[in-house]
Amino acid sequence: MTSKSFSDTKNWLRTARTITEALPFMRRYTGKTFVIKYGGHAMGNQELADIFASDIVLLKQIGINPIVVHGGGPQIGQMLERLKVQSEFIDGLRVTDAATVEIVEMVLSGSINKQIVSAITAAGGTAIGLSGKDGGLIQATKLRRTKRDEESNIEKILDLGFVGEPSRVNPQILTSLERSGMIPVIAPIGLGADGQTYNINADTVAGAVAAAVGASRLLLLTDVAGVLDKEGNLLTDLTTERVRELRDDGTIYGGMLPKLETCVNAVENGVDASVIIDGRMPHSMLLEIFTDRGIGTLIGRQ
Repeated sequence: MTSKSFSDTKNWLRTARTITEALPFMRRYTGKTFVIKYGGHAMGNQELADIFASDIVLLKQIGINPIVVHGGGPQIGQMLERLKVQSEFIDGLRVTDAATVEIVEMVLSGSINKQIVSAITAAGGTAIGLSGKDGGLIQATKLRRTKRDEESNIEKILDLGFVGEPSRVNPQILTSLERSGMIPVIAPIGLGADGQTYNINADTVAGAVAAAVGASRLLLLTDVAGVLDKEGNLLTDLTTERVRELRDDGTIYGGMLPKLETCVNAVENGVDASVIIDGRMPHSMLLEIFTDRGIGTLIGRQ
C-alpha cells in the first residue's frame, strides 16, 4: 500500500467513525426543533455563510426542524453611515428613533433576510423569510431600561426609542411552515399593539421563539468559543444555577451576560438546553450536535 493510499484510507476511516458517532444523535433529535441564532463573523464571511446554509439544509434532511433567527448589527451600522444617519448605543443597545427603525427594518427584513434565504435555497433547502410582523409572529412592547446615576444614586429611565422586547410569539405560524417542509428565517422585528415597528435584539428573539415552539435546543452562534472560566478555559456544561453563581463571582461579565440570560430564560421556559458555540468555526453546529463532547457551552436544567 502506497503512502498516499494509506493516508486516504485513514481519512475514510475517520469519516466513517464520525458518521457512526453521529448516528445516535440523529435518532435522538429526529422530529425535534432547533432554533439557531445566526450572526457575527459567520454571517459576514461568505465561505462560512455558505457552510452554515449547507449545514441547515443537512439538519432538515435528517429530520431536525431548524428555525433561523438572524442579527445584522454591522450591516445596519454600515447603512446608517452610508445614509448619514447618526446613531448611538446605550448599554449595548442601539437607540432607535423613527428614522433609524425604518432603516433597521429595511436591512434586517430586506437584504440580510433574503441573502440567508437565497443561500439556504442554493444549498438545496426550502427557506422562507419572515419578520416578526408577518402574521403577527412576534408581538412586542417597548423595552424599558433603568440606570442608576453614580453621583446622585437616582435611577433614571433610559429611552431607547423603538427598541422592543417580545411579549408573545405565535408558534402556529412556525409549526405550519415546519409541516410544509419549509425552513423559517426570521428577522428580529416586532409589532406593537399600536402597530408600531420595534427593533429587537436577535438573541432575545431566538430565546423567545425557542420557548414558544418547545425547542429541543437553542443554539447561539457567537464570535467566542463559549463561556470561559477566569483562567480562560472553556466551560462545557453549566446548569442555570451555576450560571448565576458565575455571574455573581464576576466570571461572567460584559456582553456574555445578556446571552446567558437569554439561555437561562429559554431553559426555564421549557427548552431542553441552550448552547453557546463559536460560529467562526466551520461546521460548528454539526460538531456540537452530533459528537459526544460537543464544542461549546451547554446550559441545562441539571
